[in-house]
Amino acid sequence: MKNLLLIIVLTSSSVLFGQEVPPKEWQIKTAIMAVPQDYKEGAKIYGYDSDGNFTTLREGTNDYIALASDPKKTNFSTAAYHKGLDEFMARGRALKAQGKEFQEIFDIREAEVKSGKLKIPDKTTLCVFTGEVNKETKEIENGYVRYVFYVPFATGETTGLPTTPTPPGHAWLMNPGTHRAHIMISPPKN
Repeated sequence: MKNLLLIIVLTSSSVLFGQEVPPKEWQIKTAIMAVPQDYKEGAKIYGYDSDGNFTTLREGTNDYIALASDPKKTNFSTAAYHKGLDEFMARGRALKAQGKEFQEIFDIREAEVKSGKLKIPDKTTLCVFTGEVNKETKEIENGYVRYVFYVPFATGETTGLPTTPTPPGHAWLMNPGTHRAHIMISPPKN
């Protein structure tokens, strides 16, 4: 009975704690897919060590930071942002590591930005690259980039943009009036 229980626990933990962490080189190669062309070569890369811990995979020499796809998640998605957002992003990761959920993280960062404790640039960019990993070749297929332009506390009135989702290829303002206000532009569907 003890052996059966051990097998069940080990099987459950491998399902619960995600998949194998990809090699460092693959993480860097795929994280770069989110970085704008002019910044790919010198971007700093965050990813995961062999134990799945968040770490720096490569130091950077320019203004961009890229995040490798989280191996604990089933969907492939990388992101890149201007280094001015790093403090803001790091705070979100720290709060998530404390077990906080999305809305609580949102509310904490909102209060911290309003009080001046947490800094966020008055305008900056985030790029998200999403695709599918070919299980045989490990290449990324059907990839596309979604652009996010942070404009904290902007509203529909101050930007002239709609505040509800629009068809792909059109801009709209998400989270208007908050620290996390950002212009979303998703690519048109093929």
